[in-house]
Amino acid sequence: MGNVYTVGPNKAMVVPGGCFGLQRLRMVVGGWAWSFSSPSTIQYLSLEVMTLYPECEDVETALGVQLSVSAVALVKIISEKELLWVACEQLLGKTVDEIKLSVVLTLEGHLRAILGKLTVEEVYKDRDLFASLVREVAAPDVLRMGIEILSFTIKDIKDDVEYLSSLGKAQTAIVMRDAAIGVALSDRDAGIRVSQCERDSLDVEYSTKTKIENSMRSFILQKAQFNQEVNTANAKATLAYELQSSKIKQQLRNEEKQIDVVERQKQIEIEDQEILRREEELKTTVRLPAEAEAYSLLTIAEGIRTGTIESAKADAEYMKIVGLAEAEAARLVGCAAADQLLARANAYKLYGDAAVRLRVLETLPKVR
Repeated sequence: MGNVYTVGPNKAMVVPGGCFGLQRLRMVVGGWAWSFSSPSTIQYLSLEVMTLYPECEDVETALGVQLSVSAVALVKIISEKELLWVACEQLLGKTVDEIKLSVVLTLEGHLRAILGKLTVEEVYKDRDLFASLVREVAAPDVLRMGIEILSFTIKDIKDDVEYLSSLGKAQTAIVMRDAAIGVALSDRDAGIRVSQCERDSLDVEYSTKTKIENSMRSFILQKAQFNQEVNTANAKATLAYELQSSKIKQQLRNEEKQIDVVERQKQIEIEDQEILRREEELKTTVRLPAEAEAYSLLTIAEGIRTGTIESAKADAEYMKIVGLAEAEAARLVGCAAADQLLARANAYKLYGDAAVRLRVLETLPKVR
């Protein structure tokens, strides 16, 4: 049976053997692989960044001055597939320290070569240019090992003959000279500037004093004008106050008179109300009972009169009815008598006119 092998993203794993013999070696970065081979045949190559410290001691520069240079470099095995195979061919089986040593020796060799072409002043004044030259020259050789230079920085430059310190002293002297000249020029410029500032200050002071005097004069004039206006306003205010006071007093007197008038009106209204009250009281206690008594007597008299009239009417009606009844009765009696007489007359026709006259004479006294 085969075995499964895993590897992290910062390490390359070379696995011998393959499926059906199609490939003798396989490379895996950050993954897994399956192989029939034993674990002892699996090889690894670190892809982590390596920090190197190349140093060159007593290297002669272009003018024969010996320098000692130390630097710091960051390198890394390239993870691109083709270059990674190159790195495996060059470095597989070596430890990390052995790889570092190979790269350090390469960098130190190029560092010595470049130092021999430059002067001390060029190395000392422009370290970045020096470091970039070393990096550019060493990069192709390191790349052939499948390694790239991430950064290269000069850490320290020194010598045993105090050449650099002499350069520093000369530079310091130049700087001090320039500083002294600058101080002198600054003092001169400062003196001129101070004089100008003093003159400007005096001008400003005199101008300010003049402005202050003008402002004071204007202030005094305005103050007098304001005082006059204030006095005028006070006088107007006093007169206005007195006038207003007189108006208010007059209004108060008018209001007092108006109050008296109103009081009198109210008194008259009260008296009128009292009279009305008394009239109402009199009406209630005397007139109304009298009127009620008179109305009662009048009503009684009216009732008696009405009763008398109605009684008379009733008697008259009674008499009328009785008279009518008697008349009707008399009429009926007369009619009956007439009928009787007619009957008798008819009967008497048989007896002659003498008998009729006799009967008429007998009947006439009875008819009224």
